[in-house]
Amino acid sequence: MAKISYQEFKQKLMDPEVPDSEIAKYLTADRKASGPFDPRIEPDPQKVEMPIEAQMDVESAIRWGNAICRWRRQQAFQNRIASGIRKPVLVSEGDSWHQFPFLIDDVIDHLNPDFLIWSLDAAGDTADNMVNRNPEYMRALVQHKANKVKGFLFSGAGNDVIGEDLLGNPVLATLVKQFQAGKDAAWHVDKAKLANVLTQLEKDYRKLVATVRSDDDFKKLPIFIHGYDYAIPGGFPGDKRNPVYANQDEWLGAPLKDKGIVDLQLQRGIVRVLIDALYDMLHNVAGNSKQSFVYVVDIRGELKEGDWADEIHATSKAFGRVAARFKNVIDQAI
Repeated sequence: MAKISYQEFKQKLMDPEVPDSEIAKYLTADRKASGPFDPRIEPDPQKVEMPIEAQMDVESAIRWGNAICRWRRQQAFQNRIASGIRKPVLVSEGDSWHQFPFLIDDVIDHLNPDFLIWSLDAAGDTADNMVNRNPEYMRALVQHKANKVKGFLFSGAGNDVIGEDLLGNPVLATLVKQFQAGKDAAWHVDKAKLANVLTQLEKDYRKLVATVRSDDDFKKLPIFIHGYDYAIPGGFPGDKRNPVYANQDEWLGAPLKDKGIVDLQLQRGIVRVLIDALYDMLHNVAGNSKQSFVYVVDIRGELKEGDWADEIHATSKAFGRVAARFKNVIDQAI
């Protein structure tokens, strides 16, 4: 593959008509800087000429991949509106299941052909940041009243349950007990610590719903939330996943092994317990969807062993099936 200048690469980036898959050819990842829901993507110096000014350009951008992807998505949205395309308008706020920069076609990528989606999504974003520290969603929802916004998609909580804490430490290190022979998966989850995490998450989700409902025009606006799928800890014999942005067992497999938990079925059972608990919390928030207009998109069981690009993200193809579950719920609600 011929090396291109940074200027040529930037021209591709700044043209929303150039598909992400074309740009992905020129990208790599900073494995050390990447987190579980936060892949740090950057130009590959073996494929793109990177003079000092180009390096400074990338380094000065906070989460470069997120910033570029957001701009490209929003520009494409505006272009589609201007060209007269009439599809249901949605606002999306979320983590890397809603925006995985360039390397994987995520949920929003797969929903885009059927909807006009104003994306605020950013890999690595947390529920706390999106709801409490840097809320953007209400401004976007109000902005798109003019476009008759039909729904709001929210993806958060992954880092709180199967990701990393604010210091970059695996959450499993605190939520999971040291291995004890003869004990099942549920026993190995520290229920008190998990309850603390879920209580805070439920508070954040309820605040998000209440904030949306505070606008009279959004009393019945459909809100779509989800709790991921049964992630598969990595590093087992025959594990074929080898992402450029993470070690094979970085976020789930290694922390479990550090607790002495090496049995594959026990590892997967523990993750299942955590994901089910997250869904229980989300269903508490949603209540009766016919009355609350909050819909839980249940992804559980969709992704099998060969469907994971890494420990917690689906492959591009498999994300298409995840998005199909979203579309089914969205279509019924709007």
